[in-house]
Order: sequence, then structure tokens, then C-alpha cells
Amino acid sequence: MTTLARRLLMAVLALALMAALFCAGLIGFVYYKETHLPQWQESDVIIVLGAQVKEDGTPSEALRRRMIAALEVYQEKRQTIIVCGAQGSNEPRAEGDVMRDWLIAQGVHEEDIVAETASFNTRQNLEYAKAIMEHRGLSRALIVTSDYHVARALRLCAQTGIEATGKGSPSKPEYFIKNHLREGLSWIKFWLESM
Repeated sequence: MTTLARRLLMAVLALALMAALFCAGLIGFVYYKETHLPQWQESDVIIVLGAQVKEDGTPSEALRRRMIAALEVYQEKRQTIIVCGAQGSNEPRAEGDVMRDWLIAQGVHEEDIVAETASFNTRQNLEYAKAIMEHRGLSRALIVTSDYHVARALRLCAQTGIEATGKGSPSKPEYFIKNHLREGLSWIKFWLESM
């Protein structure tokens, strides 16, 4: 191997190592945030953030888990539920509508649930949910989303002016790296947008 080839190989290996350390750092950061959340407290509204609806119109596993977590809280204390999410290009119905119907089928009173179906991201979920809260005179939210997503959602609540705590629904262990890495990249986007 020539000197030039050896230097190129060392440079590639160094870049690969730096990329691996960067990814590991992002995953570690998200996991730390996820495991150091404030205790969730009394609320007068549950806000469930959207996730994918499958092509057959049924909730994805992530969305189903979020709804189960919200339902557990509702069954302990009846309160308003705002379910958020528009219809994505690969979804047959709006996420908010699918969640509303699923939760009503599980025993949530129809008058207790509001489907917000215009939002396409977490910031919009919260901005539109806040307008519903203000219209209904609600003041303290419990944000329900996937475990790795709660910390960033609460930061967005602070920016949006929603007083909130969060409850995370457990994610499938086999998606740990993918979910935490993607969420780490979303944190970077969040910081850049906040500058």
C-alpha cells in the first residue's frame, strides 16, 4: 500500500470514527433527556401528538401506544383530550380523526375529545392545540407522545406558551437506535430554529 493510499484510509477511518461518536452522542443525549423528565402532574387536557396512520386506515404501532397511554390517564381522571395530526400524503385519513374514532371506541366520551387535523409537525400540533385550549378555557396540559419525543415536545410547549408536563408511551426496543438518532437530529433542527 502506498503512502497516499495509507493516508486516505486513515482519513476515512477517522471520519467514520467521528461520525460514529457523533451518532452515539446524539443517541445518548436523547436517552438522557428521556430518562430525566419532570414528574407528570395534574392536567385539565391531554394532548396526544400524531404519528403515522397505515395505508389501511389503522393506527401505526407508535400511534396505538400513544393512544393507550392517553386512555390510561383519561380513565383515571376524565378530562378533555385533543388529538393532533393532519393527513399525510401516504395516509388515507387525518391522524387526528383516526385517533378520535379509536379513543371513542375505547370508551372516551365523544364530547371530551377534539380532533385537530390541520397540523403537520410537532410545533403546529402544539400551536393549534393551544388555540383549542384557550377557546375551551383549559390551562394545564399533559403531552402524550413516544418516550423519546417527550422532552423536545415539552421544550416546544414552553416556546408555545403551554404549561405542560409529559407522559411517554413506550417504543418498540428494536427501533431504539433509529428513533433516538432521528430524534437527536430533530433536536439539532430545533436548536438551529431557536437561534
